[in-house]
Amino acid sequence: ILGQRLGASFTAPLGTTPSLFSSASQPSSFTDVSAFAQQRRNQGTDALTQAAAASGLSPTVYAIKNPSNIIPYDEHVHEKFPVGDPSKRAFTYFVLTGGRFVYASALRVAVLKLILSMTATKDVLAMAALEIDLSKVEMGQTVTVKWRGKPVFVRHRSESDIEDANKVDVSKLRDPQTDSERSLKPEWLVVVGVCTHLGCVPLPNAGDYHGWFCPCHGSHYDTSGRVRKGPAPYNLEVPEYKFLDETTLQVG
Repeated sequence: ILGQRLGASFTAPLGTTPSLFSSASQPSSFTDVSAFAQQRRNQGTDALTQAAAASGLSPTVYAIKNPSNIIPYDEHVHEKFPVGDPSKRAFTYFVLTGGRFVYASALRVAVLKLILSMTATKDVLAMAALEIDLSKVEMGQTVTVKWRGKPVFVRHRSESDIEDANKVDVSKLRDPQTDSERSLKPEWLVVVGVCTHLGCVPLPNAGDYHGWFCPCHGSHYDTSGRVRKGPAPYNLEVPEYKFLDETTLQVG
């Protein structure tokens, strides 16, 4: 068909496939591939121009009105895969690329689940901070609250308690700390109610120093929560806390 349209020079013998180019123009070596491809493009353009001139149309209009399935491919970079390529490389590349996307998505989901699993749950976050109303705590009274599963002692100290805590010779203490280092306000002392010896809960307002006394092994703490006697190696722990206002204390 294309031979009839473009002229006798493009006809092919019966039983053969029409071609715009003769086999004599095939490249003889790899170095001739680029030149051969340019030659094929030029030949196709010249043939289209001649046929368009013969019909009195521009090459663009002629190409639109006379479509052809014979296309000269530029194969100087890679060869054209024939239809039904037995190696099925295109399908293999598609499957491998799709698999990589699936693996990347699965890895992303796994990382997100790992990160979310390390995030604290709502009940844990709720226990992280505890607010205490100090308006109901009388002077000289010690209240016990639960924070993060541990008892916390909040003591409203009197003037005598503060005076006793400040007149102690810090250099003679087992775990030296001044009273000002352990309390934000002199009248309030906040400590974790766990004995530093073996984890027992000391009794408030007891012992030789009128602070806390651990009946398990006989550790005595003063009104600043410092160990003064017994096997306990350290003072009672002071948790992180702050005063939100004059009557509200936040632990944690």
